[in-house]
Amino acid sequence: MKVSLIVTTYNWKEALAVVLQSIIKQNTLPYEVIIADDGSREDTAALIKDYAKTFPVPLIHSWQEDDGFRLARSRNKAIAKATGDYIIIIDGDILMAKDFVASHIAAAKPNFFVQGGRVLMGYDLSEKILQEFKIPTFFTKGLRNRHNTLSCPFLSRMFSKVWNSDKSTRGCNIAFWKQDIVAINGYNEAFEGWGREDSEMVIRMLNKGIQRFYLKFSGVGFHLYHKENTRASLELNDEILNNTIENKLQWIESGLDKHL
Repeated sequence: MKVSLIVTTYNWKEALAVVLQSIIKQNTLPYEVIIADDGSREDTAALIKDYAKTFPVPLIHSWQEDDGFRLARSRNKAIAKATGDYIIIIDGDILMAKDFVASHIAAAKPNFFVQGGRVLMGYDLSEKILQEFKIPTFFTKGLRNRHNTLSCPFLSRMFSKVWNSDKSTRGCNIAFWKQDIVAINGYNEAFEGWGREDSEMVIRMLNKGIQRFYLKFSGVGFHLYHKENTRASLELNDEILNNTIENKLQWIESGLDKHL
């Protein structure tokens, strides 16, 4: 199974640098890494180019013009470039535990997509990590929802479950088969501005008959602190989400196929 790891980013090269370091330290490397860049400045491109020289797997920069928050389109462009059978998507502020990729590979099974969780880090800890990269542990100060740091196969088998809902959707840690995301035409590019693009995609997956596996105590990701995005587009985005729910949509017109 070839795994394509997609990392979203926008004008935060310092965070992207420590994320790339956490990828290098994986005990199981992905087949390739694709940076889904929603219009970052040249300094991000320079960072990626520099890392690509010695990166242990192909490091691909997928860039689009900065024209507002267009995360759905950026992800679709990166998915179109992916050559793997299986795709893991994280945000560019998610540090991965060393067994992150291996955990997702172990959880992958046909006709399922996988929703992972995250550990929230406070401001002071995040600033320290940006200056001196180190993956936190259960005992690190400055963590919220500390129990999510645990990576334990026994606990994972006990608490992971099939949960066919869009509740607790986290686009910063999600995985699916490429053929499945193609079957629903990817993310809905009608979403511009923050909010609901992940939930809407999940609803279409479920409508297509692809089940959600909610992964606990495995696939651990640590979320760097940052200010929240503006919610200005949320009312319009809720309308798009509700339309998908009410009409039981599996496919949207403005999606992945335009990039394939």
